[in-house]
Amino acid sequence: MTPATLNRKWHTTAEVAEMLGFSLSKTKMLVLTGEIRSVKIGRNRRILPAWVDEYVDRCAAEAERWSA
Repeated sequence: MTPATLNRKWHTTAEVAEMLGFSLSKTKMLVLTGEIRSVKIGRNRRILPAWVDEYVDRCAAEAERWSA
């Protein structure tokens, strides 16, 4: 029997910071300002992978607009 790999449905702010190569404080600021969407579950913030992708896509689109 082969071991199954589970894909996480939610990411923590620290995990998103690691994925983006940002500091934890910068990532928390992006979450607090709404630039990266999140949901509060209890005392913790969670971020869907699609929301990280939205942020990256938006940043890339802005970069393309400025370089044109």
